[in-house]
Amino acid sequence: MDPSKAEEPELRHVEKDVLIPKLMREKAKERCSEHVHEFNRCCKDTGFLMVFKCQEENAALKQCLTQHYQDPAFFDECKREYLREKVEYQQTGIPAKNRQQKIPSSM
Repeated sequence: MDPSKAEEPELRHVEKDVLIPKLMREKAKERCSEHVHEFNRCCKDTGFLMVFKCQEENAALKQCLTQHYQDPAFFDECKREYLREKVEYQQTGIPAKNRQQKIPSSM
């Protein structure tokens, strides 16, 4: 048995197939932000004809996103981030999106 795998918790189906891929999509959009911006700009500029006129931008965006979705190292990175957030939630009871550094107003 691989010792590095022994300490890794078992993931539920929903975590492996839904929650981690959702995190991957969010992070991939950040990493492909230039392509997202170009595609959005093209869509806004062309209106209803975007299906025909923005094919090049759409193809570049899809290629960038797919590259990240199919990268096993990216999946592992997102899985580690998900597990870290899960542990923090279990310890604090506060979801990651609500967990922010709050500075007391008396400072």
